[in-house]
Amino acid sequence: MSAEPTSPSAPRVAVVTGGWRGIGRATAARLAADGFAVVIGYAGNRDLAEAAARGITAVGGRAVAVRADIADEGQVAELFRAAATEFGGVDVVVHAAGRMRLAPIAELDLAELDTMHRTDIRGTFVVAREAARTLRRGGAFVGFSSSVESLAFAPGPTATDLFLDGKDEETVARPAAQPPLERLGTPADLADVVAFLVSPAGHWVNGQVVRANGGIV
Repeated sequence: MSAEPTSPSAPRVAVVTGGWRGIGRATAARLAADGFAVVIGYAGNRDLAEAAARGITAVGGRAVAVRADIADEGQVAELFRAAATEFGGVDVVVHAAGRMRLAPIAELDLAELDTMHRTDIRGTFVVAREAARTLRRGGAFVGFSSSVESLAFAPGPTATDLFLDGKDEETVARPAAQPPLERLGTPADLADVVAFLVSPAGHWVNGQVVRANGGIV
C-alpha cells in the first residue's frame, strides 16, 4: 500500500466496481452521503453508470463514472489512476462487480462459464491486486460473495436485478423465508454494512468474512 495517508482536509476516495446498479450503486450513494468522493467503475452500461454519478452530484456529492473491464489489468490500473487524477488517491475499494448465469449443468454453455470465470475469479483478483498496490495508508478493501454458497439452493438472497432476473415468485419466496426477518436483503442493507466497515469505527474488523445475511447460519 502507499505510504501517503489522506490529509485531514481532503475527502476520502472510494472506487466502487459495479457501482451502477444493485449493491454497488447503493454502496456508492451511501459512501457519498458519508462524505466520500466516489469513482463508479462500470464495464458496459455507460448510461446507468453516469446516471448513478449524477444522482450523487445532484445532492452535493462528488462522483464520476469510469469504464473499466475488471478482468483487464491495464483498464483496472487506468480506473485507479483516474481516481487519483480526479480526487487525489484511493482510500477504499468496494468490489461489487460480478456476473451470474444460472442453468442446469447439462444446459450451461461453456462460453458462459468462461465469461463468469473471467469476471468473478480473474476480475476479483485483478481488482484486489491493484487495491493492494494503490490504497493509501489506513485504506480498506471490501469484496462480496454469497453466504448461501454452502447451501443447496441458488445464490441470493439480496433483492438485486441480478438475483431477481428470470426467477418466478416461488423461487424468490424460498430464500426470502430463510432469514429470521423473513425477507430478502436489500442493496441498502449491504451498503450500511460496507459504510461501517470502511469507517474509522470499523477498522478493527480486518481480514474477516462478515455474513451480512439477515441471520442465515
